[in-house]
Amino acid sequence: MEDNSEPEQSSWAHLPDVCLRHVFHWLDDRDRSQAALVCKKWSCAMYSGSLWRRRTITFYGRPSRAHTLELQSALWYVKKFGKYLEHLEIKLSNPYNTAFTQKFQVTMKGLLSHLGKCNSRLVSLSIKYLELDRLIWKNAVRAQFMKNLATFLKRMSKQLDYLNLKGARVTLEEGCELLNSLSCLTNKSFVSEINIEDFFSLHPPVYSSTLFHQAMSKFRSLVILSLNYNCISDELLDILRKHSAHSLCTLNIKCHIHDPHGQVVWGMSWANLAKRAPKLNVNFFFERVMKHDHLARILLVEIPVRSISLRSCYFSDPDWTMRPTLTNILPAYWHVLQKLTLELNNDHELLDDELLQLILSCKRLLFLKVWAFLSVTFMERLLQNRAERKCILTTIKVRIYMARQESSEEDQLLCDIYRKFKYLIDSELNYFVITYPMV
Repeated sequence: MEDNSEPEQSSWAHLPDVCLRHVFHWLDDRDRSQAALVCKKWSCAMYSGSLWRRRTITFYGRPSRAHTLELQSALWYVKKFGKYLEHLEIKLSNPYNTAFTQKFQVTMKGLLSHLGKCNSRLVSLSIKYLELDRLIWKNAVRAQFMKNLATFLKRMSKQLDYLNLKGARVTLEEGCELLNSLSCLTNKSFVSEINIEDFFSLHPPVYSSTLFHQAMSKFRSLVILSLNYNCISDELLDILRKHSAHSLCTLNIKCHIHDPHGQVVWGMSWANLAKRAPKLNVNFFFERVMKHDHLARILLVEIPVRSISLRSCYFSDPDWTMRPTLTNILPAYWHVLQKLTLELNNDHELLDDELLQLILSCKRLLFLKVWAFLSVTFMERLLQNRAERKCILTTIKVRIYMARQESSEEDQLLCDIYRKFKYLIDSELNYFVITYPMV
């Protein structure tokens, strides 16, 4: 008997479009293109705009064949579906010669030109660690790239909401020109987040630059601003107070030993900004700026500091001691400090008592990361206070520096301490503690 019934279809054939697009979302370009060959329905899913809103394109300095194919594929798909793009991230992996930077510049010229013509949705652009002050960038290649990027930012200025040019290393004039590009069409910019950390090369005193102040005065709705302390001045704080106080939530400030930071910033300027911007939190990241008098000039009591990171980066300096900072400066933020990171090669200076007292005084401290010379018993004291609810830490990450190679005795003590507080650690803490020889 002849069977006229239709063959049973796979359940995939009845998968709703929204579910199919979700599956495609997790596929890479190669798998998407293969899946699109299955049937018309899957081919249509391939062209769904929601799949092409985010793109990361990586340029490899020493590309393998797989990396080359990956880059070619990414560029092809960005050009094909560029009109849907909302978030674009460009990465440079190990750029090492002038041939690479020249090829990168030519490729980016074509890419930015295409997106400038077809895209009206881009809200986020990230190009980190360009390091344009390196010798691998010839002057002509560098100038052409800067021109192309400025032109692109002008075209996108009405829609762009996030710009990350961390580590660009441009001159003061070039940097201000790029910032001005974001307000070129309307003389105002409504970008909400900018990352210009390590944006300027040669560590200039940006705080005294009229060009920089003029560029920053055009931003009217900043929510998050990341920059170096050599950009901070009374003038900048006043500009933020006038134009972005209604929206400003976060200032991320990096202070590096090679940046000029001898400027005088008045506490009243910080107080006025904090009063007008009640949601403001300030996060400080110090690299090798450890001396008490330097920190005291920067860390003013009027600043609403949420996070402080102090890193000596393995450099030991006999002219500084950490104790005055722990006892005189940081306690001023007892009511606001939530995150504390200390990475100290502090010349075998034991800080157990001072650090514990600081932790107990900071009523909102949730995160603690310490790399320093501490005694193992410090951990037992800290966990005992946490068990008694005298602090509210939820993350404890400690590397206990040792002045000798052998640390088996200390490691055993740490194991005993862990067993003693195992229930607390397993149920309430993100906890990681080890010993580390510094010889």
